[in-house]
Amino acid sequence: MRVLVVEDEELLANTIAEGLRRVSMAVDVCYDGGEALERVGVHDYDVVVLDRDLPVAHGDEVCAAVLEAGGEAKVLMLTAAAQVEDRVEGLGLGADDYLTKPFAFAELVARVQALGRRARPALPPVLRRAGVVLDVPRHQVSREGRFIQLSRKEFAVLEVLMRAEGTVVTAEDLLEKAWDEYADPFTNAVRVAVMTLRRKLGEPGVIETVPGAGYRFGG
Repeated sequence: MRVLVVEDEELLANTIAEGLRRVSMAVDVCYDGGEALERVGVHDYDVVVLDRDLPVAHGDEVCAAVLEAGGEAKVLMLTAAAQVEDRVEGLGLGADDYLTKPFAFAELVARVQALGRRARPALPPVLRRAGVVLDVPRHQVSREGRFIQLSRKEFAVLEVLMRAEGTVVTAEDLLEKAWDEYADPFTNAVRVAVMTLRRKLGEPGVIETVPGAGYRFGG
């Protein structure tokens, strides 16, 4: 899942981002609405965590831009305003969910994960393919009952491949969904992540390389 965090309180923004990265989300961060408008025009995000009161461009404007982009991104709006009318107004602008500051971080993660599932074709939070079980909420992976320890990126790559349901996923798509904006498009990070995934998942192999196209989760 790829997430954009837009929050002008830098410490809070970075804390949210780091917490989401711990559960294998690729996270970009910006601290004002103007930068956010540029990002949503370039990247295909699953979820935008959006503070409503932003400098340069208001959060309402960013929310409208996400809707106008025509993608599947969902908006979780953050605000210090706790009044019912403020929440109703935010949802009326097109936000998909609303969270009032201060909030419990576990709740924010759960809401982002739920919105991410809504942003993609409907699939259960626990994926099962070829004996591999990927439990997104618990951040656990097992194969034939054997639990497998994966890095954040390995987990994210495996989730993208399993959600593709047997279709080919290009290396570019994996970079877009599992890495943030600072990933070098010429890096071999995808190849290395797939290689270590294959080793950890064991035999028989379930990740196929499709020459000239990308990778496919089979079995």
